[in-house]
Amino acid sequence: MEKLPASTGWHWVKQGFGLFRKQPGGMSMLFLGYMVCMLLVSVIPLLGQFLPVILVPIFSVAFAQGCLNIDQGKRVLPSLLLSGFRKPALPVLFGLGVLYLIMVIVAIGASSLVDGGTLWQLVTGQLNPQTSPEVIRESNIGSAILLTMAMSIPALMAFFFAAPLIYWQHVSLGKALFFSFFAVWRSLSAFIVLASTWFAISIVTSQLLFMIVGRTQMAIQLMMPLSMILTVIMHCSFYAAYRQIFGVPADSGKTVSLDKTQ
Repeated sequence: MEKLPASTGWHWVKQGFGLFRKQPGGMSMLFLGYMVCMLLVSVIPLLGQFLPVILVPIFSVAFAQGCLNIDQGKRVLPSLLLSGFRKPALPVLFGLGVLYLIMVIVAIGASSLVDGGTLWQLVTGQLNPQTSPEVIRESNIGSAILLTMAMSIPALMAFFFAAPLIYWQHVSLGKALFFSFFAVWRSLSAFIVLASTWFAISIVTSQLLFMIVGRTQMAIQLMMPLSMILTVIMHCSFYAAYRQIFGVPADSGKTVSLDKTQ
């Protein structure tokens, strides 16, 4: 794996916009289908609290495959949502999702050591910020959020490329996490630029929207499709990063081996 300069992160963002621009309708429909699936899953009693998180890696494969279709000049169709549900990748991706859920629980749960459980109660819906603002103000929730982020970053590095590696490279769960972590670590400055750029884009676009239409109901309604489009483009930039580090897969079932990409 080649060590990449920090400016590469900015190029991934531009390439993400370029990929989306080729098939904006197909990628947007893919995201809408994903949202509908998540909504349906979330209403399942008991399991609906956990399945949306567990299924994130499985569905993320659909966006990666959509970007690959664009690279190959193929149409992006809603049927790509089922890409991650195919064997032999499905059980490994499901295991990745379970690990992802555990990571989230551990990271947020650890924040209770700092704020007495306020962040945990907010995330789990036990605390309403509108009815209990004084509880939040008196808690040390800022430090709790920082602790959660600090604990999450190493895990997120391992999860970043794990799903496409499992799907395209057919590697084990452990190898996928290993290769993903060190791929990010070797070019950490590029990924910092990537994350910072997307953070800046989200802040700037929301502030521009509020300046144009004000903090009104219309702004909230416009924010939803805007956020959807930016999320899709962000997935495209993630694919651009994968493509440069691990190479372009030949198709959904055939790729070069990891040994040849290093």
